[in-house]
Amino acid sequence: MNLEQIQELIAVMRKNRIKEIDLDQDGAKLRIVACEAETKTKSEPSVAAAPSQPAPYPFPMPYFAQPQPSFGMPPAAQAAAGIAGAGTVPVLGGAPASSTPVEEEPEISGTEVKSPMVGTFYRSPAPGAPTYVEVGSTVSEDSVLCIVEAMKLMNEIKAEVRGKIIKILVKNGEPVEYGQPLFLIEAL
Repeated sequence: MNLEQIQELIAVMRKNRIKEIDLDQDGAKLRIVACEAETKTKSEPSVAAAPSQPAPYPFPMPYFAQPQPSFGMPPAAQAAAGIAGAGTVPVLGGAPASSTPVEEEPEISGTEVKSPMVGTFYRSPAPGAPTYVEVGSTVSEDSVLCIVEAMKLMNEIKAEVRGKIIKILVKNGEPVEYGQPLFLIEAL
């Protein structure tokens, strides 16, 4: 293919407003892509329309670069930005989704025994062994209530108050945070 043939192809593309052409002739490949200004005529307005879908990202987008919901944006703007969940409005503090009334638990007052560290909560000294305390157990200041394992160290948690266990707030084997309530004890 020579230069005159390529120029003729470009002229045909302009005349018919063809944006792209691929040719494969005798093993020689040619691709011609018209720039945006080439495909418009003077009568066409030069207003760029907003894309309905965001342009595909050439490789997996890291989490921090992904479009995140913006509660300050109207749903239409979220949809234009490609934010997931666009068109839905989050309801904060609304009624529960189920139609059945939710029964509120009566508020239980007592002394909270809190975790002094981050770790894993265990109710017994070993797997299969009886638990240290149950709901209704009477404890003294030195009674061991549970173990919190932190970095392979077993730390005994003591009651520090004299009373009766009225509620166990954590399940066996669950992770606990520093300051998280573990037990409620009613003082005697």
